[in-house]
Amino acid sequence: MPIRRLPPLNAVRAFEAAAQLGSYVAASKALHVTQPAIGRHVKLLEEWLGVQLFDRTPRGVELTPAGRQYYARISAALGQIADAGDEVAKKGAVRWLKILAVPAFAKRWLTPKLEAVSRMRPGLKIVIEPNSTFTEVDGKSADLGIVYGMPGDYSGARTILMQPRVFPVCSPEYLARIGPIENATDVARHDLIHYDSEWWNLWFARVGVEVQVSADVLYVSNDYVLSLAEGGRGIALANEVLVRRELENGLLVKAVDVDVPLESYQLLTPPGPVSADVEWFSEWIAAVLREEFPEAFEGDAGVKSL
Repeated sequence: MPIRRLPPLNAVRAFEAAAQLGSYVAASKALHVTQPAIGRHVKLLEEWLGVQLFDRTPRGVELTPAGRQYYARISAALGQIADAGDEVAKKGAVRWLKILAVPAFAKRWLTPKLEAVSRMRPGLKIVIEPNSTFTEVDGKSADLGIVYGMPGDYSGARTILMQPRVFPVCSPEYLARIGPIENATDVARHDLIHYDSEWWNLWFARVGVEVQVSADVLYVSNDYVLSLAEGGRGIALANEVLVRRELENGLLVKAVDVDVPLESYQLLTPPGPVSADVEWFSEWIAAVLREEFPEAFEGDAGVKSL
């Protein structure tokens, strides 16, 4: 039986995304490719078929009659392909998802959720590698990356997940020993534990305190810094994602009730199309963070792709 002649499948996927979303811009964000790449794929498919699939308008793109007919058929076919993959996966095929993540987030928020995540996605095995130095993911050494910083610090496709509020924390014993801290200015007079001195200086500047602090010792990760604060060594900076549980159980307290948003948690993805598991995990983590920390999203339309 002769092998069927198929159109370029990447072009078909780009066409389906543009048809479903109504624009090349939206399709490029969904597939993590550039807008010109979507345009080239659609043009290639139109040349292969010998028909025009889209009419270009100021508002985006609209399907031609031929485009509507083609979209109805290929959308159903791609859905069948996706369903077939899910059925096979549910029969026991193991798939791996490797995630690089900043250490404190990996240990304190993500790792405790892995068992539940695995139950939601049969056949998917997730491995977390704590890493504080990476700036991109290539799809080979890792499938996803979760970082904390400014948008310009990273390259490749990235999505802002949330911008949590940052505040100083210490153990109840330490606060009882030094006495109450009245305001943010007083914080600088006490034992500050540093992961990055500039993070403290950024916080002081954002809350309106004109002071510059420096560290005699810098620690390897913010998770270790928070552990020292829990042990009564001094005051550390934290955000609501990392210490909500410790604040609730009394292991930590706010040294002073002053908080501001600084940097953002961002999701890094490799260039080009990503797997269904990557897409699923990306949607899952964005939804769970929004559910757990709704106050961080007030006035925000949602996660933002960059």
